[in-house]
Amino acid sequence: MVISSQSLTQQIVNELGQSIVRGKYSGKHGGKHGGKNTFPIEADLCEQFGVSRSVLREAVKMLTSKGLLRARPRQGTWVQDEQAWNLLDPDVLRWLLDRKFSIELLGEFTEIRLAIEPQAAVFAAQRASDEQKQAIADALARMQAAERGDDDALQSDIAFHVALLEASDNRFFSQLKDLVETALRISIRLTNQYKGVALASVEDHKKVLDAIMAGDSAAAHAASYALIREANDLIAKAKEKAATP
Repeated sequence: MVISSQSLTQQIVNELGQSIVRGKYSGKHGGKHGGKNTFPIEADLCEQFGVSRSVLREAVKMLTSKGLLRARPRQGTWVQDEQAWNLLDPDVLRWLLDRKFSIELLGEFTEIRLAIEPQAAVFAAQRASDEQKQAIADALARMQAAERGDDDALQSDIAFHVALLEASDNRFFSQLKDLVETALRISIRLTNQYKGVALASVEDHKKVLDAIMAGDSAAAHAASYALIREANDLIAKAKEKAATP
């Protein structure tokens, strides 16, 4: 089976990205800035992965766009400080959450959801198309099926929140769906664990859908905010528990 250069590039990006996030390479670089750069040189990486320079350079370019690497002519390539990493990139967020579970990072992400999803629900109530509303309804139906054991609880819950973002009819909100899906895979498991149930509250999600279907933007905002606020409160409790000796 022949692997495409695009697939090879993505494999390299994933492996190097995980290694960078886990601290395998130093963020310091040489030249006039001083310090020691432990990120491998291009020739070594080509040999390590068995790829051409063009494939390796594309992978490095992708990691640079994610804020993990920085390169300068005649100075080499080095790892950026974590503050420069693009946390809005789904790959970076996934690598960070996989590195070592961070309840603090998950809490910050949920605060972002509090600022975004209720407003997305407002827009959905105001201007979602019939097709977009149906996508939310279909996701809720999947959640109801999951209660009966006929669908996947996590996937159906994620589908609901992704459909809500798309129903906002705002391209910026819609482009957050990959980020939301990445973090929800961990967030939902955690919050359901602290609630003592394996499934999300279908009734609470239905309140969001009903408000959107009725075109009631105030009710849609309130229902969405309450849904995410519960998750935020549960994460806060988890942080308190983790901090208790």
